[in-house]
Amino acid sequence: MTEVGTDLSSARELVELLLDEGSLTESDAVAHRHPDNVVGYGTVDGRPVCVASGPKIPKALEFALKTGCPLISVVGSDTGGGAVGLPGEIFRRAVLASGVVPQIALIVGHAGHAAPSPAVSDFVVTSDQASYMFATGPVEVEDVTEELLGPEELAGARALSTESAIAHHMADDEKAAVEYVRTLLSYLPSNNLEEPPADPWSLTEDVEAELRPLLDSVVPPTLHQPYDMLQVVENALDDDEFLETQALFAPAVITGFGRVEGHPVGIVANQPLRHGGCLDTDTCDKAARFIRTCDAFNVPVLTFVDVPGFRPGTDQERSGTVRHGAKLAYAYAEATVPLLTVITREARGGAYDVMGSKHLGADLNLAWPTARITVPGTRLAPQDTRLDSDSALESGYVDAVITPSLTRQHLIRGLRALRTKRETQPGKKHGNIPL
Repeated sequence: MTEVGTDLSSARELVELLLDEGSLTESDAVAHRHPDNVVGYGTVDGRPVCVASGPKIPKALEFALKTGCPLISVVGSDTGGGAVGLPGEIFRRAVLASGVVPQIALIVGHAGHAAPSPAVSDFVVTSDQASYMFATGPVEVEDVTEELLGPEELAGARALSTESAIAHHMADDEKAAVEYVRTLLSYLPSNNLEEPPADPWSLTEDVEAELRPLLDSVVPPTLHQPYDMLQVVENALDDDEFLETQALFAPAVITGFGRVEGHPVGIVANQPLRHGGCLDTDTCDKAARFIRTCDAFNVPVLTFVDVPGFRPGTDQERSGTVRHGAKLAYAYAEATVPLLTVITREARGGAYDVMGSKHLGADLNLAWPTARITVPGTRLAPQDTRLDSDSALESGYVDAVITPSLTRQHLIRGLRALRTKRETQPGKKHGNIPL
């Protein structure tokens, strides 16, 4: 048995590490016989899940759909199979299961030409120096472009996490990657018909005691002076615990999961420490995909806004800032889960609109006294129109101006009120998001 954390662990070893001890029930053990072709079911923290690797992933997807269980697929060079057509089989079934059951892909070794199929998963988890996933490998790249690249440089875990945005997390080693998957599952329901798992013992008995004094001084007095939005996020959550997703990609926007009164919530927040918190093509894509994932699995979304606008530049405009910004607006506008937004400082122009504004359908919009909503000037009226927090309240852009240290109190009350929210979209085949 390969030791976890060294060169490469086998798919079977990773499955055994992922599941509760002794819970794996293997099925279809004869077909596609290979030591690391695994398909079956077990439990993670007592909750049923399906697991699979190699050519057995399509069968696991069918089983997951029938039983309403999350699927964790292990994808890599040691999982056997590799026949032409297998990725297409996985694709078709994964698309049917998309938004029905959570799908998590754990990449170990060379995923190679199976690359497109894991990318359909809700989350892709890698480990540093041990995960590679590409559509055309180093040999093909060298043949066509004469570039000499190793698999790590071309499409290793770091490239997948920082540039291509395929990966949602890069762990230090395989054991840490498996632990991340287990933690991620704790925030997600088993399927789209269930609510996310909640801790019944985390109900706040005295909401008035939920004070966070640090938040009263976190925003600097100077408008363009940065601060760490993670401090704001963590102070709104139970035990300051936050599981970040895609931390290495488009860091001007923060996404991830936490809990409020034991109930999972999704977080979207501008990060003033990176590019001033500006939106660009990558941040819009990152936030939009995360919001749609939360909406698919009944996880409320909390948005923390400090956005000076869209990042200017020829490269951004020609890369389709407008189209990517429309993706973000689309994600908020189609979401039916509870949407709560807190404006901490600046919310400027079109970036204000697409960051969970009331105009897009947010249920509760709060502003700190430091908040400013800015309408950019025009050619005829070049002066900006800036609404302070009280003016924004009077104009109906926000529901309340709150003391920062009371933010968690307001979020607790808002989430309690919205727990029974029921909203449906007009009947249609599907929308046409500007991909």
